[in-house]
Amino acid sequence: MAAAAEAASLGAAVTLFEKNRTLGKKLAITGKGRCNLTNDCSPDEVVASVPTNGRFLFGAVHAFPPSAVKERFESLGVPLKTERGARVFPVSDRAGDVVDALIRQLRQLRVDIRHEPVRQLLLTDSRSAILGVRTPSGDFPFDRVIVCTGGLSYPATGSTGDGYRFAEDAGLTVTDLSPSLVPLVCRDAFCAEMMGLSLRNVGLTVTEEGKEKPGYRDFGEMLFAHFGVSGPMILSASAHLKKERISSYVLHVDLKPALGPDVLDSRLVRELTGAGNRQFGTMARSLLPASMIPAVASLAGVPLDLKCNAVTREMRQSVLRTLKDFPVSVAGFRPIEEAIVTSGGVSVKELSPRTMESKKVSGLFFAGEVIDVDGYTGGFNLQIAWSTGIAAARGAVSPTSLPADPSV
Repeated sequence: MAAAAEAASLGAAVTLFEKNRTLGKKLAITGKGRCNLTNDCSPDEVVASVPTNGRFLFGAVHAFPPSAVKERFESLGVPLKTERGARVFPVSDRAGDVVDALIRQLRQLRVDIRHEPVRQLLLTDSRSAILGVRTPSGDFPFDRVIVCTGGLSYPATGSTGDGYRFAEDAGLTVTDLSPSLVPLVCRDAFCAEMMGLSLRNVGLTVTEEGKEKPGYRDFGEMLFAHFGVSGPMILSASAHLKKERISSYVLHVDLKPALGPDVLDSRLVRELTGAGNRQFGTMARSLLPASMIPAVASLAGVPLDLKCNAVTREMRQSVLRTLKDFPVSVAGFRPIEEAIVTSGGVSVKELSPRTMESKKVSGLFFAGEVIDVDGYTGGFNLQIAWSTGIAAARGAVSPTSLPADPSV
């Protein structure tokens, strides 16, 4: 929608093909229905928040940065606000307002919106240039085609991988596809036993077997599920994990990040002393959610029915270590259909970083999640969509000189 509106505003005759009955179906559910439409940061910070091929986006993001996104949507009648982590949302907390604003803009610019799927790209015999598209109702000639079909995540919204097929049919390379910003499957049985438990304001450190330095740190919220763990902090962490080494990662949860070891130990001494003859499992309710107590006690090696006045110093230290480092062993990712974004896609080596045009097929452009770029949570993936969509539109109408990154 952003690409179509931009191209139309530059004077092009634009047709937008949408296979769903409504526009913006996936956009309408982003940010839990609130639409975290960008991150209020600098262009360089956006690039740094895209672990996969972030430098490819240098020119596009500098040409249409978060400040431009904010200005654009506020000019379209969507007041915005900035929340924790520089996340930008509509003041109304309604993703539908963002979708409606884009639709109004398309209509004002007289974009021809056709609700039918594109089955095939039409190419010259040499497959070196675009001729148009084929749909169930016939062939449509176009001298420029921009593919903005999303990835494989949330297929019910229409993201069923069509763009990857179009790219491969045109002779482009599609890199391996895997889920990103996705819940994690874990090996520990206690995850299912704590299903539904949400932890807030906890610390997270991710380590990988064979590596000394932690691969990721965070602070926030997580959720236990029948398969493992989810929640904002876990989704962010998943973007840092490699599929081929997924079983080598361990999540270390600090259940009491606000308390240093000495302070926490003093509290444990007070709680145990005050509990006297009561069972450890009963006393632990003052420290932990009830469903988490059996797992912590088991990991610490303290029987639930042990009297508090019988807990040894060594046991207390073990409880302390477990509260500050509750380990969860990762076994894999949840299915790509449950991921917020798809990692992998059309190889950036075969696209112009300034215009998103294919280097192999003249007049064929790609934008958004279909490209092999994906960012962290916090509005970065929608920023990628806006920046690449605008770059593709400008490149399709009249190739522009975007700021160039000499390293690309």
